[in-house]
Amino acid sequence: MTSVLIPGGDVESLDEPVGDDERAAAATWRSFRHNPMGLAATVILALLVVVAVCAPLIADYPDGFSSDVLAPPSGAHWFGTDNLGRDLFAEVVWGTRVSLTVGFCASFLAIAIGVAVGLLGAYVPRIDTVLRMIVDLSLSLPVLPLMILVAALAGPSLGTIILVISFFSWPEVARVVRSQALSVVNLPYMDAARVLGGRHGWIVRRHLLPAVAPVITVTVVLTASRAVLSEAGLSFLGLGDPSSWSWGRILYESQQSGSMTSAWWTTFFPSVAILLLVVAATLIAIAYNDARNLRGRDS
Repeated sequence: MTSVLIPGGDVESLDEPVGDDERAAAATWRSFRHNPMGLAATVILALLVVVAVCAPLIADYPDGFSSDVLAPPSGAHWFGTDNLGRDLFAEVVWGTRVSLTVGFCASFLAIAIGVAVGLLGAYVPRIDTVLRMIVDLSLSLPVLPLMILVAALAGPSLGTIILVISFFSWPEVARVVRSQALSVVNLPYMDAARVLGGRHGWIVRRHLLPAVAPVITVTVVLTASRAVLSEAGLSFLGLGDPSSWSWGRILYESQQSGSMTSAWWTTFFPSVAILLLVVAATLIAIAYNDARNLRGRDS
C-alpha cells in the first residue's frame, strides 16, 4: 500500500483500505456462515443476551421465600426451587443479566487497557522493554489468590468484581495485541507513513489498530467468557455482590445451604448456563479464526 503527503500535512493512501476491509469482512462472514458450529454458538450467545435484556419480562425477581422448599423441577417450577423455596428458573434468568454484565464490562476494561499497552509497546520501542516486563510479571502472579485477596479487602460489590477481574485480565490481552502489532509496525507502508509526515496518532488509528482488530474481536469474546467464570468463582467463595443474583451466587447459596448434594437441580442449571456461555464463546472464536484463514476460505 502506497501513501502520499497531501497539502495540509495528512497522509492519504493511494489504495482503498476501507474497501479492502469491507471485502475482507464480507468474505469472512460468508465463510463463517458455512460453519454450523459457529452459527449455533452465535445463536446460543444471542439467546443468552436476549434473556439478560428481557429478564423482567421472563420471570419475576427471586425474592423472599415460600413453602415449596427444594421442590424438584416441575410444571410449576421449571428448574425447581432452592432451600428457601425461591424459583430457580427466575434465579438463573436474573443471574444471566448480572453474569453477562460483569463479563462484558470487565472484558471492555481489560481490552481497553490491554490494547493500549500492547499498541504502545509495539509502536514505541523505547518503552517496550518496560511494558513487556510489567506484562510478564503480571502474568506470572497467582491470579486467583490475588483476586480473592483484593475482592475480600475491597468488599463485595458488583463494581469491585468488575474492576478486580479486568485488572487481572488485561496482561494477556496486551501480550496478544503486542505480538500481532509487532508483525505490522515495521512493514513498508508503516515506514512510508512515518517518513511522509503522518502523525503518530493518525498512523496508529488508521493502520496499526485495524491490523490488530481481528485479534481484538476474538479476544473480546474469550475475555468475556473468562470474566464470567472468574465472577462465578468469586461469588461461589462468597465474594460476590450479595444484593444481586448471578450464576455464581446461585452455586454459593446451594453450597451454603447444604443442598448441593441433596438437590441436584440447584447446581445443575446454573452450571449448564455457565458451560453454554463458555463453550459458545470458544466455538465462536474458533469459527472466526477459521473464517479468516485464507487457505480454509479458498478450499
